[in-house]
Amino acid sequence: MVVFPCAKINLGLNVVERRPDGYHNLQTVFYPVPLNDALEVQPMAEGFPSDVDCDLKLTNIPVEGDERRNLVVRAYDLLKQDFPQLPRVHAHLYKAIPTQAGMGGGSSDGAAMLLLLNQQFGLALSEARLISYAARLGADCPFFILNRPAYAEGIGELLSPIELDLKGWWIAVVRPDIPVPTKEAFALIRPQQPKRCCRDIVMQPVETWRDALCNDFEQSVFAQHPEIGAIKERLYAQGAVYAAMSGSGSAVFGLFREVFDLASLFPQMFTRLVQL
Repeated sequence: MVVFPCAKINLGLNVVERRPDGYHNLQTVFYPVPLNDALEVQPMAEGFPSDVDCDLKLTNIPVEGDERRNLVVRAYDLLKQDFPQLPRVHAHLYKAIPTQAGMGGGSSDGAAMLLLLNQQFGLALSEARLISYAARLGADCPFFILNRPAYAEGIGELLSPIELDLKGWWIAVVRPDIPVPTKEAFALIRPQQPKRCCRDIVMQPVETWRDALCNDFEQSVFAQHPEIGAIKERLYAQGAVYAAMSGSGSAVFGLFREVFDLASLFPQMFTRLVQL
């Protein structure tokens, strides 16, 4: 069985306060983007020589770190605790969503694994149960169970669906070869309440977003990595109606009304231009 985990962008991202547990409370709007990985799971043959229950193969875009900590494997391990009847499996993850980009690729993969295992092996988990499992994997994971526009609070796990439709817009995604560790991004930010909530701003025409909808991480990330800020300005120069960094970076996206040659503008960078 094959599923296609999608990416997300943040439409506005405000860090409003530091929590006693060391995390931060946020306000943001998540929007799904048709930039997809591919995840396939097959039962492991009886007697296959493997010392793991979930054998993961990663292809295309390299993913750093221990494969056993990949959210695909962790999602399997999480369900295996409660459903010991789950068979051993081979999982093949083809990565197309850029990593360390603020586009939720890893979270999407983990959520997709929960959905896939539930369907393929008849676990009969409700949406609410799946969201509960996803929240244990990571703050962004519950969004990818729903895969529809949502206003998020808390650390990103408190979701309220919103009626936002960007169908027909072209989204340009540019990810330079500059990793921005999430821990580093949060360390440089000063929490504050926004003048207007991003949930209200995105209900207005896209043409009004440029001067109202902001990502709080941009100030510190652009100061540390001016090349990322330059991408945003170049997207505006190309005619973007709205452009911003997604999450804590380093991917930058722009919303356009028409298609154009994105790759030639940003040679030697990850680029995708897809229609929403």
